[in-house]
Amino acid sequence: MPAFPAFDGTTLAFHELGDGAPLVCLPGGPMQDADYLGDLGGLSERFRLILLDPRGTGESAVPSSLPSYRCDRQVDDVEALREHLGLDRLNLLAHSAGANLAVLYAARYPEHVAKLILVMPSTHALGIMVTPGDRRDAVRLRSGEPWFEHASEAFERVNSGGATNSDWDALAPFTYARWDATTQAHHARGETRRNDRAAILFGAKGAFNPEATREMLSVLGAPVLVLAGEYDVNSPPRVVAELADAFPESTLVLQTGVAHCPWLDDPAGFGKTVAEFLES
Repeated sequence: MPAFPAFDGTTLAFHELGDGAPLVCLPGGPMQDADYLGDLGGLSERFRLILLDPRGTGESAVPSSLPSYRCDRQVDDVEALREHLGLDRLNLLAHSAGANLAVLYAARYPEHVAKLILVMPSTHALGIMVTPGDRRDAVRLRSGEPWFEHASEAFERVNSGGATNSDWDALAPFTYARWDATTQAHHARGETRRNDRAAILFGAKGAFNPEATREMLSVLGAPVLVLAGEYDVNSPPRVVAELADAFPESTLVLQTGVAHCPWLDDPAGFGKTVAEFLES
């Protein structure tokens, strides 16, 4: 397993799949290892995927300092990976909560970003809030599903603040366009590969300064591709579109019939969109 020393000496690991131009990939969770990304729906057939296991997850070591799990402090983990790879500039892809890390990296090290891809991104780094109404709009689109009644009732209990663990579990089908044996197994495996303690610290006080980040991103010269999913309850299209507007040179793509994991829901469409952006 290839590895490198982080800014504080913590040994971080990454996985390499495929050949071609390198594409550094940051998983979400937050603080989930890169296993759930797989080969991103076949992107490894066209690119050399470099999938980082964040500190304290997967094959990466647990740091000696718990505050180093904070998102803004992990920015220098990405920079250490760039230096280890010997790349002047990165093509950088991030999914979900990992988009916060990618956004902060682009703000701090704009000269080292070639192209940026944000897949169903979390928007905390820019202070963009998701309302229950935003999520409810996406929830209603799934009303024809056999699991809908149970999941939608759980969704309302979550929003009222009276949710149980079983209610949170009931929301899992909203993550995917299809809730079948493949996606159920994908969800179950992912639940065992997240560092929950680190996830709490990822967005701790001081991790995000939206006003300063927006100002730094306003001069970012790199092209940015932002992907939203029609069915995505986690990152609803309205807030994803607002995030895209924060970049001077962004392309927003809404993938229809897709939820939070587009490389599983529509691998061909996802791969085509990403490849055309990187190769243009």
